[in-house]
Amino acid sequence: MSHINLMRAAPQRRLGGWQVLLLLVFFFGVVASVNAVMIYAALSTFRGEEVSRAYERGLAYNLDIAGAREQSARDWKVEATILRRGAWENLVSVTLRDQNGGLSGLKLMAEIRAPVDGRKDVAVDLAEIAPGRYEAPIVIESGFRDLVLVATRDGRAMFRSKSRIRID
Repeated sequence: MSHINLMRAAPQRRLGGWQVLLLLVFFFGVVASVNAVMIYAALSTFRGEEVSRAYERGLAYNLDIAGAREQSARDWKVEATILRRGAWENLVSVTLRDQNGGLSGLKLMAEIRAPVDGRKDVAVDLAEIAPGRYEAPIVIESGFRDLVLVATRDGRAMFRSKSRIRID
């Protein structure tokens, strides 16, 4: 007598319509959540533009060129240093000279910008402590920054510079 061993196949589980719907909703919910987090991170850190009101600044570009030529013709020598005075505190020191010596009577502003995160930007007005020498304490984190210096006299910009620096 021969024995016939019949193997029964396990019943296969089939995906129903509701299960497919739930999987699709879950998948697109994960994608939308990740997108929302990334959009929030992008909008809350990167400022997206170098200057505010870029269109108007673009229209005034010829005035910027004329101002740069005037600044170059003045032949001012500018030295800026940032000295660490504590764990967080630094001293911004700027010396402005022309061919006659130190330049006095200017209003000097220094802005230290984080290239990506606008929340880390710090601006300070520097006080004149000697003819042509301006200083101010500042609290800033270490890292790469953009140092923007703007010197004005009687409300008119006389000097502007932007330099990439590293604060240790």
